[in-house]
Amino acid sequence: MPRSTLLICRHWAASVILGAALMALASAPVNADMSGHGGIVRAVAVSPDGKRILTASFDYTARLWDFVDQVAIAELDEHAGPVNAVAFAPDGKMALTAGDDRVILVWDLDTGKPVRRLEGHGHKIVALAVSPDGRRAASAGWDRTVRIWDTENGAETLVIRHTTPVNAVAFTSGGTRVLSGGQDGAIRLWDAADGTAKGEFGRHDMGITRLAVSLDGRMALTASIDETLRLWDVRTGKERLELVGHLGPVLAAAIAPDGGTAVSAGADGFIIHWDLISGLPIHAFRAHEGRVRSLAFSPDGRFVVSAGADAVARVWHLATGDRIGISAPTASEPKPWLTSAHPGARLYRKCAGCHTLVADGPKRSGPHFEGLFGRRAGAVRGFRYSDALVDAEFAWNRETLAELFRKGPDVFLPGTKMPLQRISDPERLTELLDYMEEITGPNGANGGNDAGSKGQ
Repeated sequence: MPRSTLLICRHWAASVILGAALMALASAPVNADMSGHGGIVRAVAVSPDGKRILTASFDYTARLWDFVDQVAIAELDEHAGPVNAVAFAPDGKMALTAGDDRVILVWDLDTGKPVRRLEGHGHKIVALAVSPDGRRAASAGWDRTVRIWDTENGAETLVIRHTTPVNAVAFTSGGTRVLSGGQDGAIRLWDAADGTAKGEFGRHDMGITRLAVSLDGRMALTASIDETLRLWDVRTGKERLELVGHLGPVLAAAIAPDGGTAVSAGADGFIIHWDLISGLPIHAFRAHEGRVRSLAFSPDGRFVVSAGADAVARVWHLATGDRIGISAPTASEPKPWLTSAHPGARLYRKCAGCHTLVADGPKRSGPHFEGLFGRRAGAVRGFRYSDALVDAEFAWNRETLAELFRKGPDVFLPGTKMPLQRISDPERLTELLDYMEEITGPNGANGGNDAGSKGQ
C-alpha cells in the first residue's frame, strides 16, 4: 500500500475512534482527581512496585501520591522554579526531580527530603532518565546538552553536546547507551560511558517532545510537534512505524511493559492506545481539558496515569478507557463505616471510594455493593465491566473475596479495573470480610452505624 494511502487510512481510523470517544465522554461518571498542584502538571511517573505516583508541576513542587487511594503522601518542595521532570530509582526508595532552576534533586522518599543536589546545566532541564541499575542518571536540557550523573555521589561524569536544545532522553542497551531527542527533530544514540556518537536515526519534521524505550531496549517511540509518533528499531536505527492520529502536537508517549502496545497524548487532550504491530489505534478517550503533558504505565500494564494543563493527574483503566477515581460519598449517601466501631470499618474506607453501598447510589468506578455476597461476578446491570468480569463464572462470597485480596486483583482477575490491593495479614482480612458481609447485607447500609461492636 502506498505510504500516502496508508496515512489516510490511519487518519480515518483515528478520527472514527476519537469521535466515538467524545460520545462516550458525555455519559462517563465524574470521579475525583489527584488535585492539589497550583499549576500545569508537566510530568508523571509510577513507582516500580506500582504503589506510588510522582508528579511534577509548574507550581515549583513535585508530589508523591498513593496509587490506590489517590491521596498525596508528600510534597517535595525545594526547587526554585517550575519542575519539569521526575523519575523513580529502580528500588522505588529514591526519586529524582529537575526543573527550570537548572538543578536535579535526589530525594529520599521515606523522609521526603533531598539528599543530593546535582548542578551543571546552564539552562532549564526538561527530561530525566535513570539507568536500570540505578547507578546513573541522564538529564536533557535547553543548554543543548545531555549530562550523565553518578547517582551515588552526585558527580557529573559526562557531558554530551548537541547543536539544539534537547527535549528527551532515555537509557537503552542495559544502560550502556543513551538516546536523545532534540528540537531539530533528530534522534541520536550515544555511548553512555564516553559520549561517543553511535548513530542518528531518521528525523521528525519538527522537534521531539518525548522519547520512550521498551523494557527490552529494542524499540524506541518518539513523539513530536509534527503531530506524529514514530517507532524505531534501536539496534538498526530504522523506522518501523509512523503513528498518525492526534489533532495537534504529540506531547506524551509510553510503551506498555509487554512491548505490544503504546499510548500517546497531546494538545488535543486525548489518549490514544496503539497497536505496535499494525500501527493502528485500538481506541481513544478524552483524558483532560487541555493539553496532556505526560503519561506513565503501571508496572502490570493495566493502567495509565496522565497529567495535564488542568493541574491534575488521573488514572485510567486502559482496556476500557474508564477513569479510576476515588469519589467522596455524597451528603445523602449512607456512610456507616465512618462511625462504626467494627475493626474492619477502617479497612473498608478504601472500598468506599470506588463502590457505593446501595444500588441507586451515585455512579463510581466500581459497581455497587448492595447484595454483594452471593451475587454472581459481573452481574450488576448497566455497569460497564472489564472482560475479566463479564466472562466470570463465579459468585462473590468469603472464599472468592479472600482469594481476591490475598492474591491481588491483577492475579485473581487479570485485566480487571480494580487497582492493586493485597491484604496479607489473615486477621485484618477476616475483619474486612466480616464487615463487608455485614454492611452489604439487607440492613447494612442503613443499620450499620453500630454494626461494629462485634469483634471488639
